[in-house]
Amino acid sequence: MHQYRGRMILHTGSMFSGKTSSLEKDLKRFSIANYKVIAFKPMLDKRYSREEIVTHDKISLKAIEIESIKEILDYAEKNSPQVIGIDEVQFLKDDPKVVLENLEKMLEMGITIVMAGLDMDYMAEPFEIVKEIMPKTDYLNKHHAVCKRCGTDAWVSHRKIKSNNRVELGAVEEYEPLCRRCYKEAIAEDKLKENQEKFL
Repeated sequence: MHQYRGRMILHTGSMFSGKTSSLEKDLKRFSIANYKVIAFKPMLDKRYSREEIVTHDKISLKAIEIESIKEILDYAEKNSPQVIGIDEVQFLKDDPKVVLENLEKMLEMGITIVMAGLDMDYMAEPFEIVKEIMPKTDYLNKHHAVCKRCGTDAWVSHRKIKSNNRVELGAVEEYEPLCRRCYKEAIAEDKLKENQEKFL
């Protein structure tokens, strides 16, 4: 697996598409190949565990909580890992330019970086960090969940609960993966329901 040295790998797509599972599998393969591997997760993601990355299938991986990409670079400079994993990269609080600058520094150190992150929010707007990372990666993997309404490849995560917050942590109770057509139908239904509630 030496061909991946100093390379950047990104797993992206909607919720329930297997991004984190693919991250876990990649890091496990590097560990089996005796690479020095460490994983990180943004502090914002407290859904399952503070000390682990946990997939929706409940597969777990030990991870260090961080808020900033600089914390990952500091760790890399002090501990010399060969492979770094970052889950939910869209939740990093840094400006996208700062994220890219720090990722580039780690790549120059010969570190392989494997990331997973949502490409779009519940309004089908791109997450800025992921949007900037995508063209810079060596290996880009776009994953698809199954549309909950029609069974085709899902395109985006539709929020089922009422909230205007861009980030609202959740799982199957709060979100459903939908294809483009079903998503547009769901948004129209949401607006109709909202209008009807105004007159109740």
